[in-house]
Amino acid sequence: MNKMDDLDDIRDLLGAWPYDPENDVRIARGKDGREILQIRIPIGLEQLEMEGRPDGARPHQMESALDFYRQKLAQAEAAGTAGEFVLNEQDCAELIDEGTLYYFRYLRLFQLHRWADTVRDTSRNLGLFDFIRRYAMREEDREYLERWRPYLVRMNAAASALQHLERGDARAALQIIQSGREKIEALEEMDDETFQVERERSLNALAELEKQIAQKQPVSPVERLQRQLRRAIERQEFERAAQLRDRIRELRAKKAAG
Repeated sequence: MNKMDDLDDIRDLLGAWPYDPENDVRIARGKDGREILQIRIPIGLEQLEMEGRPDGARPHQMESALDFYRQKLAQAEAAGTAGEFVLNEQDCAELIDEGTLYYFRYLRLFQLHRWADTVRDTSRNLGLFDFIRRYAMREEDREYLERWRPYLVRMNAAASALQHLERGDARAALQIIQSGREKIEALEEMDDETFQVERERSLNALAELEKQIAQKQPVSPVERLQRQLRRAIERQEFERAAQLRDRIRELRAKKAAG
């Protein structure tokens, strides 16, 4: 008997979930009760694990390749040879491929408003970016992922902000967005078109999210002036910025006086 005969035919499953680009992702339950992420594509179905590595693999008998190389670094530090630890071309390729798996998952998690899980995966990939940039032996490997760092910072900040907003803490959400924008603005310049496009898009996206959140909450006169001050500085309207600072100081002094 052909081994393929033992596999389940999934035509009924696909028929019960017709392809719809507006409804192409869902959380399902495995036979053991665990959550799994399913994506309906035009020609079939993709499935990712919700915990651990998205593909369920255990490279080097560990949860992830990143964990494996971090363990190797820890061993080098314990042996006093951390200065000799490097990631070669093959190591970096393995880590980059793994990071792509997490990218595919956090995109869908964001789509499903799974904010905490999105923060988990984007934070994890930020750590991977940092690890490769710090320890890659080749300059091209150290620089390869940096062109997408603005986008990753944006997604991490947006998911974290929306998580706080969902809890009713709009103030914290706005602070997180502002911090995310500042991190992107502080990134080292790269002579790379992808980096420049992603930086501009990410700053604009966070500014728009900040605007949407701010419109939904009452703001104090000082907070309103602080927003105007940020915009004035961004536009290099320094005379207006000085006037706004003076007004903010006056309002704070009145509040402190009672």
